Amino acid sequence: MAIAPERRQSAVAWDLPTRLFHWTLVALVLSAWVSFQYAEHLGDHRLRWHRANGVAIIVILLWRVMWGFAGTSTSRFARFLYSPVAAARYAASLVSGRTRRFLGHNPLGAYVVLALLAIAFTQATLGLFTVEHNDIAAGPLYRLVTEEATKLASRWHRVLFFYVLLPAVALHVTANVLYGVVKREPLITAMVTGRKPNEPVAFEDAQSADQPPRPLARAALLLTISAGLVLGPIYAVSGRFY
Repeated sequence: MAIAPERRQSAVAWDLPTRLFHWTLVALVLSAWVSFQYAEHLGDHRLRWHRANGVAIIVILLWRVMWGFAGTSTSRFARFLYSPVAAARYAASLVSGRTRRFLGHNPLGAYVVLALLAIAFTQATLGLFTVEHNDIAAGPLYRLVTEEATKLASRWHRVLFFYVLLPAVALHVTANVLYGVVKREPLITAMVTGRKPNEPVAFEDAQSADQPPRPLARAALLLTISAGLVLGPIYAVSGRFY
């Protein structure tokens, strides 16, 4: 069967599970902010919605770690963990205006992605030990630590979200938009469609992503395992999931 011309001019970059993870994380971070900032207006004084968002973020982040070993080639850490020297060289190429294209994450973008995942995981994990809203809203694991540790976790939970995670997300979005406008590389569109145009400059890392057998079933199994690994211990310790 002949392949349509537009299909020949693009390559598979991101699998469906990776794309669903990306946009689910975006939605959960936004929901976490809304559910905290407007908790009083929503009548959620105990921050149940906010806590559920936080636990869900931990679940899908753990899934992403596992998918980094068992997923499609462009999603695997082994394929986009570049050396700091490679990242510096890529940054130099950006400054010089030279076009270098990657099917997956470029050397500099890979470090940004890893930093975002680490910040989000740390921030959400701190939420398990926090106490907010005049001590009526508490994370499910706050009893495991001292009162001083709870206060410290609560303070850093806020600091990381408002002063580290949100600015990092804003920087990430801005960089992706600029790539689309200046470099004519539609990174945001690729995370929606899963495909990248393979012209005019060839990709340096691969020409098409290699998917494992039955990727959706594999992703669903890993998500189930991730949920069990996160929710099981939380419930065993606190008697509640969030």
